[in-house]
Amino acid sequence: MNKRRISMHDMVLGEPLQWDVYDTTGHLLLSRGHVIDNAHLLESLVERGLFIDLPHKQTEIPHAVAQVRELPSVLRFINLAHKRLEGLLFGLHTEANAQIKILEVAKTVIYATNLNPDIAVACILLNQSVSSYAGRHSMDTAVVSLLVAQVMKKSTDEILTIVAAALTMNIGMLRQHDHFQDKQGPLTDKELALIKKHPEESVRLLQQAGINNPDWLTYVLQHHENEDGSGYPCGLSGQAIAQNAKIISLADRYCARVTGRTYRQPLLPSAALRGLFVEDSKTIDTHLAPYFIHELGMYPPGTYVRLHNGEIGVVTRKGKQASTPVVHALIGPRGAPLSFPIQRDTAKEFFAIREALHPEQADVRFSMQQLWGKEASL
Repeated sequence: MNKRRISMHDMVLGEPLQWDVYDTTGHLLLSRGHVIDNAHLLESLVERGLFIDLPHKQTEIPHAVAQVRELPSVLRFINLAHKRLEGLLFGLHTEANAQIKILEVAKTVIYATNLNPDIAVACILLNQSVSSYAGRHSMDTAVVSLLVAQVMKKSTDEILTIVAAALTMNIGMLRQHDHFQDKQGPLTDKELALIKKHPEESVRLLQQAGINNPDWLTYVLQHHENEDGSGYPCGLSGQAIAQNAKIISLADRYCARVTGRTYRQPLLPSAALRGLFVEDSKTIDTHLAPYFIHELGMYPPGTYVRLHNGEIGVVTRKGKQASTPVVHALIGPRGAPLSFPIQRDTAKEFFAIREALHPEQADVRFSMQQLWGKEASL
């Protein structure tokens, strides 16, 4: 049986266990279906570092603790990819084998996201201090583009190219991006011209670095084109725009709206999706909407929410429906912090989501590891 250490993310107070629980020597302690109705017992199980069966079957491994395999950290992989990407992009003109190196970063992003997509999506909202806005935004866009491309059943090679294009789409204005992020007043004519030219400049810099994949270059060039021809740099419309460029474009817009800027508050995820597919419907390919809604939902992982019972928590996993994700409560109904996160099933009326919150409204401190366990450790 394949096992990993238990975390708060694996258990729900008052609900049947979904897995068998073992002690550190491999002896069965609690069977699947056992109901934990004592909060102190639940906390004790986690503190003792016990193990559960993974839901999927892999190769048989011995019970011995020395041979129990820990799941790698999604957060750590994504942060390493951030650091490597920034170094590559800012020094691209001096990099040998740049295409191979960027593709390695893209493969790391794909690997990390597939380990646990919920954590990867949560990083978009909860891991904003990892790097500069320019690098962070490209990484966020790559994760969303990847998930949409996968649900659309794109080929492996195609997905790798989409992710690489998302990671490099803004290299043409990389050094100015953080300046725009911090700018208080309106953009000057010169700055607006730079923005409209950056897809072409990005392609030029990529070609100069030896990147010759035509699809990659096309997606970068077209990631600001609009369905109605109002985009840039070429004013393309409809089917003249590559579908994969449209995916990156929508992911780009979504991530820009849900993350903070110095000059405006981020939108709540549901408002960001509504803005894209309702208010901006003339400029985007609405056929892509179901895929984005399926992967992100109204309350993607990392969203702060208030429940009907008054608790405040964070969405940690997609649910069976877009409106009923799994939430870990962090603040009790009376406003006092809970001693540890408690998992809530929002499909139940008592724990249904009342509203999404901005971080300052939630006013709660936690680490991602508290909610997702070792898979979100630094």
